[in-house]
Amino acid sequence: MDTIEVSNLNRQFLFRQSHVGQSKAKVARDAVLKFRPKINITSYHANVKDPDFNVDFFKQFNVVLNGLDNLDARRHVNRLCLAADVPLVESGTTGFLGQ
Repeated sequence: MDTIEVSNLNRQFLFRQSHVGQSKAKVARDAVLKFRPKINITSYHANVKDPDFNVDFFKQFNVVLNGLDNLDARRHVNRLCLAADVPLVESGTTGFLGQ
């Protein structure tokens, strides 16, 4: 449910000044589709901790690519992927520490 802020522009290569205020998920989806127009991506502008995003939701995927910057949300997704037996590719950072 995150939106793009000016501070995101210097560290996230998909976002531009014209994207400020827009949904990160939607803009990221649109940017990736420019590179790979034939793939299917659904963006969700919502809280990943909402009950709709439960174990059954995660079971529908072959792999989950996670780019969340909120540590609590990242841990939540990790727990759900473990419960769903779905591989998780984590790309978050904590300060100067990568995952």
